Amino acid sequence: MSKNERRPVEPNGPAGSAGASQEPAAGDKPIAAMSFEEAIAELEALVQKLERGQLDLEASIAAYERGTALRRHCAEKLREAELRVEKLSFERDGTPKLEPFAERS
Repeated sequence: MSKNERRPVEPNGPAGSAGASQEPAAGDKPIAAMSFEEAIAELEALVQKLERGQLDLEASIAAYERGTALRRHCAEKLREAELRVEKLSFERDGTPKLEPFAERS
């Protein structure tokens, strides 16, 4: 290879090499298109890789940034779910009524 050519980077580093991975295993799916379950699963996988030191510095920074976006997405999905949830309660005369989900204080 000439000095101007770049060697392709394999997703988990060169075959048979030991050491930290070059790339976080970020999903191909845009975060905004993810369900809560997909986002939390990817976030948990990123946290595990960061805790185990499986990523080099640049990949760790990228994983942290994606993890932060995933956390925000999950929080927003939970907030949306709370807004849709209604609580069934009863009037004094026994008639059922729906009340909005109570915010946690």
